[in-house]
Amino acid sequence: MPELRTILAPVFLLLQAVLVHWAASGERPPAVPDLARFPNHFAAWTQYHEDPIASDIAAQLHADQLVSRTYGNEAGTQAGLFVAWFQSQRGGLSQPHSPKVCLPGSGWVPQVVDEIPIDTAAGAILVNRYIVAFQGHHAVVLYWYQTPRRVITGEWAAKLWLVNDALRDHRTDTALVRVTVWADQGDSAATAAASAFSRDVFPLLREQLPR
Repeated sequence: MPELRTILAPVFLLLQAVLVHWAASGERPPAVPDLARFPNHFAAWTQYHEDPIASDIAAQLHADQLVSRTYGNEAGTQAGLFVAWFQSQRGGLSQPHSPKVCLPGSGWVPQVVDEIPIDTAAGAILVNRYIVAFQGHHAVVLYWYQTPRRVITGEWAAKLWLVNDALRDHRTDTALVRVTVWADQGDSAATAAASAFSRDVFPLLREQLPR
């Protein structure tokens, strides 16, 4: 089976690219949101600082909008927010880079890989959870793909929904949202903090991103 998946994966990706290009031939991309104006204070969280993205990294991401910030609350908990928004995926290059590839590629070793539910004011969502280790440090990473219609956890599911949305809405815009909390106080506490931040930030992203 692993060998069969290795053979079929490139075929699926090629087919998906052809279908998206065809389905989005009449694409009507939304206006680019001004994510630089994303609130620096919401709920219990206040922005501590911007986290600059190196120009070469930004060029590799091919995103139309990027946000990278660190927020904190009165308890001293800090949460990193990273958002990469793509106006169109029709060309093939402008697609989210999966943390499942990027984090190990940067030296982070996955310890736990699963999904957790989060109840928000805009509805319940299911997100990916990564507990990763690097040079003796642990971090909890939550991430999801956010489209105008839904939240998606799986990379393959995101590609399937991409074709559906291109056909239905003539749009292929999407965002990768990633929340990171250092786990110095333990994985459970960091997961709780990352979940709380995600619960508060998701409704704002729903308002800020095109719908």
